Amino acid sequence: MSERRPSYDPLLLTAVLGLVGFGLVMVYSASAITAQDKLGDSFFFLKRQAVAAGLGLFGMAVAMKLGYRRMARLAYPLLVLAIIMLVAVLIPGLGTTVGGAKRWLRVPGVSIQPAEIAKVAWVIYLAYSLAKKREKVKSFSIGFVPHLGLAGVLVALCMLEPDFGSSVSLLFLMFVMLFAAGARLSYIVGMVLAAIPFAYIAIASSPYRMKRITAFLDPWANRQGSGYQVAESLMSIGSGGLSGLGLGDGRQKLFFLPEAHTDFIFAIIGEELGLLGVLFLIGLYAIVIWRGLRAALNASEAFGTYLGLGIVSLISFQAVTNMAVAMGVVPTKGLTLPFISYGGSSLIMLMGSAGLLLSISATAETGARRKAKPSRTDRPAMPSGAMEPA
Repeated sequence: MSERRPSYDPLLLTAVLGLVGFGLVMVYSASAITAQDKLGDSFFFLKRQAVAAGLGLFGMAVAMKLGYRRMARLAYPLLVLAIIMLVAVLIPGLGTTVGGAKRWLRVPGVSIQPAEIAKVAWVIYLAYSLAKKREKVKSFSIGFVPHLGLAGVLVALCMLEPDFGSSVSLLFLMFVMLFAAGARLSYIVGMVLAAIPFAYIAIASSPYRMKRITAFLDPWANRQGSGYQVAESLMSIGSGGLSGLGLGDGRQKLFFLPEAHTDFIFAIIGEELGLLGVLFLIGLYAIVIWRGLRAALNASEAFGTYLGLGIVSLISFQAVTNMAVAMGVVPTKGLTLPFISYGGSSLIMLMGSAGLLLSISATAETGARRKAKPSRTDRPAMPSGAMEPA
């Protein structure tokens, strides 16, 4: 008999699609007035995000159809491609500068953010490398130094853009996946402690990063300066109350809160939908994290486990960080709210990653069914002289 078709986790799939749909609604709500005023088309950002969602849906379907195991063969090519794109964005004439940062490669009609591709390529590479090395992961020279060296290259390229948020994400993913693979905790803690002075220098030597720190410490003292964005975000969330002002009725998006449809879209959600809307959003993320971890831990081999853990870590880290920034809990990082914030590169790559996670869930469910269902050779022996039923 032929094997059953893969059974993808329906709850995980529903949560991902729910986040994408919710994001489209909130992108339009947060950007319509700004788009009409500056571009003459209130649907401008929504249409672009919808196209990205369509491409992301296609990518997710392809990832589910092909299966995550094929990604092992592409681990090195994808990482090399990501590095080439991170270098290309720094070349004058190729990279596009927006807001003082050179983070985008612009081709006719499309803007690509290489850092978003690098995050997913980094997760796939780490999963492949850690699964391949297995018992050697505890070795400092084999399991730790090579990964640290590659992380240094990626982080250095991101810092040249500059993109501090993506740099932190790449390091976070490496430490989490190394820990999950069994690397010595002393190596990880030692590296974190050693990185602190470099992080301090990177922040202290950059005036705009220092302004973010001062804005984080006391946004109201710099209400009209560096603390303006954080203060407006806090006012937006605080005014939402329990049920919010109503979808589309937010006031801070009326040219008060900068980046309302990108980095600070969570503040608009809190204002328009209130605590109930925020809890709904957190609930969707909780389902993705729960079912994603379940799939990863039940994967049939180490590569699937590490890949699933890496994808879940990427989604959860960005979601928690973005919401924490909007609530003034951590300094501004410039990370998108996964599946929600406006940004084609981020949405497409995250939906493709979700497809890989769903592929892992399918193999995990298949493996669980096989374990639960005894084979012919597992049946108890028939008593002597008894006839097996037809």
